[in-house]
Amino acid sequence: MPATVFDSAAGRDLWHDADTARLFGDGAEIRAMLLVWGALAEAQGALGVIPETAAAAIQRAAHEIAVDPASLSAETGANGVLVPALAAAVRAAMQAPEHSQYLHWGATSQDIVDTALALRLRRCLTIWQERLDATLDALARLARQHAETPMAGRTWGLAAAPISFGAVVAGWGWPVLRQVDRLDRLRPEVLCVSLSGAAGTLSILHPHGPAIRRRIAEAMDLGDPGTGWHAARDGIAGLAAWTTTTLTVLAKMGADLELMAQTDPPEIALPGAGASSTMPQKRNPVQPAQLRALAALARGLNAPLQGAAEARQQRDGAAWMTEWLALPPLAHAMGRATLLARDLAAGIAPDADAMAAAVDGGAGLIHAEALSFALAQEMPRPEAQALVKRLCRQAAETGTPLADLMAAERPGRDWAAVARAPGRLGTAPDDARAFAAAVDARRTAG
Repeated sequence: MPATVFDSAAGRDLWHDADTARLFGDGAEIRAMLLVWGALAEAQGALGVIPETAAAAIQRAAHEIAVDPASLSAETGANGVLVPALAAAVRAAMQAPEHSQYLHWGATSQDIVDTALALRLRRCLTIWQERLDATLDALARLARQHAETPMAGRTWGLAAAPISFGAVVAGWGWPVLRQVDRLDRLRPEVLCVSLSGAAGTLSILHPHGPAIRRRIAEAMDLGDPGTGWHAARDGIAGLAAWTTTTLTVLAKMGADLELMAQTDPPEIALPGAGASSTMPQKRNPVQPAQLRALAALARGLNAPLQGAAEARQQRDGAAWMTEWLALPPLAHAMGRATLLARDLAAGIAPDADAMAAAVDGGAGLIHAEALSFALAQEMPRPEAQALVKRLCRQAAETGTPLADLMAAERPGRDWAAVARAPGRLGTAPDDARAFAAAVDARRTAG
């Protein structure tokens, strides 16, 4: 069994997200680091820090050289970081010591690794946001279409009062929409160039260091933080927190869908429901369960990443290594979850009849609140509540509809009509439409 399910060949169609995995492989990391070296050399050559001929040679090598990741293993194991082995391999491949000596000039390993990470994270965030946007679009369509489709609202796992399916969908969607908005604010904090030198002072590159960093940022379409962030890991911690929260709000949708698939008859049909190995009747809610499991994993991975943010002094090897251990699987989880959420939202098929049966069934106990408040117009509210509570027990014991028991106890009023009066869904339809409008507005603004 592989160390992580994200690397499992057998589990590829269960856990794998090719787009995210591609950005966290050895090849992608090495390619990104080469591009950073190329941009560093270009900036230094333009400012006269290194010879322009050397800068051009390094840039060319950064785009042309291919390095076998396995060849770097022994030296990386000894050094604790990939950069020395990769730099040596690139210098050897260039076969131009007069130029290759300027590779990595004035930088330190963390500058190259962190900037390369920012490059890859930029693509990850774009992929994930596209999927979250598609999820929101699908949820908005459902919310608008089913704004007035009644279903049983449930609290503490029990039927409580009628709601609309559209409002339930909006309840899933609003937190996702807020997370997408938060991502807009998070990007500048995460997608930044790192160039600080050995102890964060840019001493070897003085006085050109800040100008070099600006040029790299412009060339790579990354932010210039204006300072070093070797030991300022709040951006990575913020990304971990955002990712964990996003996975958790997607898992809320999964949890609700699991429960809706358990009703008899099911209130929802799910795309890609799984088969049982022994029970022919089963259609297991695999995708909702995956969302919940991925969120649970994320919460575990978030803890060490928050701890790594207390990186000691000017650079902290253990804190940095903790990020290497925890951030890639968190990204894998996010990639897979955004795929699942997108496909789930697009494939949800609500059964309006089954939802209506849950509202009208159960001897109509779901209407108890509405009936008690209607009765409170005729008698003191405590007495009305006590009467309705007694009739609820009787309805549960005998199966007699609550409205019929009310008619026998308080004749002269159509209690069934009271239970189904206009407005019984309250703000639910408006809530559903408001969410759909908010998604539309964001898409238009974007």
